[in-house]
Amino acid sequence: MKILLVEDDRTIASGLEYSLKQEDYVPLLCQNAASATEVIHQKIDEIDLCLFDLNLPDGSGYDLCELVKRRRDIPVIFLTAYDDEVNVVMGLDMGADDYITKPFRIRELVSRIKSVHRRYTRQTQPKNIIEIDNIQINILDGKVYKNGQEIFLTALEYRLFLIFANHIGQVLTRAQLLDRIWDVGGDFVNDNTLTVYIKRLREKLEDNPQNPTLIKTIRGMGYKVGE
Repeated sequence: MKILLVEDDRTIASGLEYSLKQEDYVPLLCQNAASATEVIHQKIDEIDLCLFDLNLPDGSGYDLCELVKRRRDIPVIFLTAYDDEVNVVMGLDMGADDYITKPFRIRELVSRIKSVHRRYTRQTQPKNIIEIDNIQINILDGKVYKNGQEIFLTALEYRLFLIFANHIGQVLTRAQLLDRIWDVGGDFVNDNTLTVYIKRLREKLEDNPQNPTLIKTIRGMGYKVGE
C-alpha cells in the first residue's frame, strides 16, 4: 500500500517513515503543503491512503484533504496535536475518514490505517446484501430485516440507514448526514428533523433504543454504525 505522509516535524516524520516501511507500506514523505500538493497532482492514482498533519508551515492538512477528495475518493487520516472537538469535527466534515492525536503509538496508527483501508475495500465491492449484526439490508428490494423479520422504514429512514451502512465504522457528523439526504427526493431535512429520524431508526432497529448499540452517538462529533 502506498501512503502519502505529510509531516513537517523531521523527527516524527523520519520515525513514521521507518515504522511504515517496517509494516511493508510504501510511504511518500513530504514535509510541507507545497511538495505534498505536487505529489497529489502527479501521483494521485498511485496513492492508497493519506496521513496529513493538520498544521504545516505553508498550509494545512484541511486544504490537502480537500484537494485529494476532489480528485479521488481515497482514505485520509489526520495527525493532530489537538484533540478538541472543533478541529476533529471540522476535519470529518471536510471528508477525513479518521484522526489520531499526538502522541500516539505506531501500533495504534497501523491499526487505524488497516481499519480505514478495510472499510474502503468493502465499499468498493458491489453487494446486494449488507449485514450489520442482526440487521440485513437487501439493496435490490430496498428492504430491511431484523432477525429475519422485515422492518418497515419510510423512504427517508431507509436512505439515512443506507448512508450508515455504506460507511461502516466511520464517524459521520450531522453536517455530513444532512448534506447527503436533505435534498434527495425533494425532502427538506433540518437538524431537528435529523434527530427525529435517528430516534425513529433506533426505535425500529435497536434491541434497546434507550441504550443504542447499532447507531452509536459519538459525543461532540456525530454517529457511527459498526466498528
